[in-house]
Amino acid sequence: MPRPLEAFIHVDALLHNLQRARDCAPDARVWAVVKANAYGHGLERAFEGLRAADGFALLDIAEAQRLRKLDWRGPILLLEGVFEARDLEWCSRLGLWHVVHCDEQIDWLAQHKTEWPHRVFLKMNTGMNRLGFTPPAFRSAWARLSALPQVDEVSLMTHFSDADGPRGISQQTELFLSTCADLSGERSLCNSAGTLRHAQEASVRGDWVRPGIMLYGSSPDYPEHSAAHWGLQATMTLKSRVIAIQHLKAGDTVGYGSRFVADREMRLGVVACGYADGYPRHAPNGTPLLIDGVRVPLIGRVSMDMVTVDLSAASQARVGSEATLWGHGPLVDGQPTLLPIDDVAQHCGTVGYELMCALSQRVPVTAV
Repeated sequence: MPRPLEAFIHVDALLHNLQRARDCAPDARVWAVVKANAYGHGLERAFEGLRAADGFALLDIAEAQRLRKLDWRGPILLLEGVFEARDLEWCSRLGLWHVVHCDEQIDWLAQHKTEWPHRVFLKMNTGMNRLGFTPPAFRSAWARLSALPQVDEVSLMTHFSDADGPRGISQQTELFLSTCADLSGERSLCNSAGTLRHAQEASVRGDWVRPGIMLYGSSPDYPEHSAAHWGLQATMTLKSRVIAIQHLKAGDTVGYGSRFVADREMRLGVVACGYADGYPRHAPNGTPLLIDGVRVPLIGRVSMDMVTVDLSAASQARVGSEATLWGHGPLVDGQPTLLPIDDVAQHCGTVGYELMCALSQRVPVTAV
């Protein structure tokens, strides 16, 4: 039989989370952000749950091609724009909208020969300091783009750096709105955190919101708010089984480097999942798993193919018991169990985004 580790993508949960984005941003259109192979979920699998979006936003032309092969005829936005002049040929061929964030991209557009003018999103750097024109340069970039015959319509966008934290968005929002107050074009400001926390304000909501991580059931401002607080549903489950049980005495050690030392007699379960599957190697002792729906702590160092857990709380566990690394567990006493991916990520000092995106190609994935 195959190795018991497998991942499941919950299509209904994707659809639910997309609707939550709509609920938070009434009257705005929604870009479903599907970069990084839909945050590790698989673009084709995620498409089934997100096809009700108004458009898809991503990074790679190859992923845009995959969407077109799925018969998606709506808008597709390249969030980092084109990386070289010849990419504009693909934008023309595939009908892609693209972000413009630097002078070089305007230069390429000015030299591009196209039958159909392009739809572009001009990006302002309001403090994130990654991509975009500074406010003093933004208006001249808008004027230059608007004058090009290669450009059909110029929309305006920025990206929040602190929508998920106490610093908030007021400074960036004010800078963006004041700079482009008299400029024509649709507006797009909100990422997931902006959509959940701030999109009730029409000026912040704009014409388009760009939810990413919230679509995949992870909270952008965890641990202040959980996914459940925001009404989000888990979209990925990583599941395996216990493949061995060891009986430890006080003083016995576990795994490479003997990171864990037993302080009493205990049962240890070995689960078929390791860092070669995308589980974080740096996961510390105490990182939670579910065994037959019961929460237990990881002990010892994560290996390439295995993790080890303390079965003290799961006294009925045996070889073959179901192990949930994150996501939906089995029913216990008729009630569903869940291990939020954000809980696992917090123990590992990272975010749910990374765990999703790190899922290894050797893990079989099924849409359910």
